[in-house]
Amino acid sequence: MERVPYEILEHTADIGLMIYGRTLPEIFVHSALGLVALAVEAEPAIKEIPLDHLPLSVRGSDLEQLLVNWLSEILYFMDADGWRFSEFRVSLFEGDKLEGEGLGYRRPIAQRTRAIAVKAVTYHQISVREVADGWEAVVYFDI
Repeated sequence: MERVPYEILEHTADIGLMIYGRTLPEIFVHSALGLVALAVEAEPAIKEIPLDHLPLSVRGSDLEQLLVNWLSEILYFMDADGWRFSEFRVSLFEGDKLEGEGLGYRRPIAQRTRAIAVKAVTYHQISVREVADGWEAVVYFDI
């Protein structure tokens, strides 16, 4: 049986994710999908809207900072530009650098709906670690 890519962690003033993956790039893809699931209200797929590709590139001094920067970049594009992502890809994972892309489309400001108002990615209890069957990460968001 395939393991779920993430679980939601409840917290007094925040909300978090426990993320699972076989590889580090998979951890970053699953974390992005988890953020989208938290922050964006589910809606039916709209087939007539073609998906655009948004290049994403971040740096970080360690895995935890790289994860915070990756998710912060995605959150920025969701908030500032109205991106509604449905898929993520990692094309380069090199020590302190991560490159990839988000696939989705942009929504006009008047049409944006939020499930949870995610304000920021935090360093509270953040971790990225190797485990017996791959990798696990924990990240919390300020709401």
